[in-house]
Order: sequence, then structure tokens, then C-alpha cells
Amino acid sequence: MLAAAIAGGIVGALLAAALLLFALPNVLSSRIVRQGLLSDPKILSDAVDALRDSQYEPVLAANRAAIETPFASSWKGAAEPEVTLVEFFDYACPYCKASNPIIDRLVAEDKGLRVVYRELPILGPDSVTAARLSLESSKLGRFNKFHDTLWEAGRPAPETIATAAKAAGIAPQPHDDPLIEAELKRNFQLAGQLGATGTPLFVIGDRVMNGAVGYETLKQAIEAAREKGN
Repeated sequence: MLAAAIAGGIVGALLAAALLLFALPNVLSSRIVRQGLLSDPKILSDAVDALRDSQYEPVLAANRAAIETPFASSWKGAAEPEVTLVEFFDYACPYCKASNPIIDRLVAEDKGLRVVYRELPILGPDSVTAARLSLESSKLGRFNKFHDTLWEAGRPAPETIATAAKAAGIAPQPHDDPLIEAELKRNFQLAGQLGATGTPLFVIGDRVMNGAVGYETLKQAIEAAREKGN
């Protein structure tokens, strides 16, 4: 419900912005506005982007440390980052799987980039099991081993999860761990506040992006965050 409310607020704000562009004859003539949009449609796109980003400024300001600080070893890239990219993901999500090689490419290309992975298992019991075991691996400093092996093995299932667990040197069934349960709860709360509509959800600097947005969009967001110093 929280995500829907936030999404509804964004939609309402976008509609209001569009109305402002077309219904302020005392400030700008409709002809000027229309001509400007026809000559450069990106004006409206940029306005929408700026409005969307401002929607999450209070959430990011209040929660940046919680969002960008990794759980144990759940990260790749720079130990002292210039820019942090955060991905909320689910091992069963095909869009997360498609994004994974893009994330690895960005890490390989940018030595000042850190990627922080936040588990958001929303696609069933196998997703939850995979997330718990991933976090167990993370506590032991073996997150990358579990993470990379499971992506390679395939969609979470007892067999693929067991393969990843073996690679990380842990049992294939998760233990009861209050720290892991607290981490999952916190991730769901943060994702809800950030308007998540599914996975993946990316946070880079002041940008919050739902979905598999692709290499160029992520790279541009990284450079924008670097220029702003966040």
C-alpha cells in the first residue's frame, strides 16, 4: 500500500506538472510552451525526471547511510568508493539476472564505483531461502561466491541453491538468524519508502530507478552522482 501511495503521489505530481506547463497563460504563453516542447521534447522528460527525483529526496536524506552501507560482504567494487550504486534484487527475477552482467561491467570499468546489493525476495519461498543463504554467506565474507554461483546455476530451486551454498561453504538450508531477518525487514521497509514496484530497484546518488534500466542509464546516473559528489 505504501508503494502504491508513493506511486500515486508521483503520478499526481506529474499530472500537475504537465498542467502547469500548459495552463499558465499569465506566465508563459501556451504557444511558447508548445513550441519549446515541439523543438525539444526532452524538456518534458527532464522535468519529469527532476520531479521524480525530488519525490525521494527526504527519504534518501534520512536513510542514505542505511541504504548505502552493505550488510557484511554484500558488495563489489571500490573499498573507498567515489560513487555507490545500490541494487535491491531478487535471485528469481529475470530482470535482475539480465542486469547482473551490466553491473559487473560497470564495476570492471569504474574503479571508483561500489555496488551494494540489498536482498528483496518477493517472488516466492525459493527466493526467500536464496536471500537468507546469500546473507549467511555474506556474514562469512563469501557473498560474491554465493551470488555469482547462483546466477550462473539458474533460477532459485533446491538444486541450484544447494550448488551455490556448496560453493560458498555453507549448508543448503538457512539457520534462524535474527540479524538476517532484521536485514530483510529493513530492506522491505526501505524499498517501500523508495516506491519500489518490483525488482530490480536501483539507487544512485539522488536517483531512484525501478526496473532493468540498462547500461547507458546506469552509467549516466553514476557520472551525475560523481559530479554532485554523492
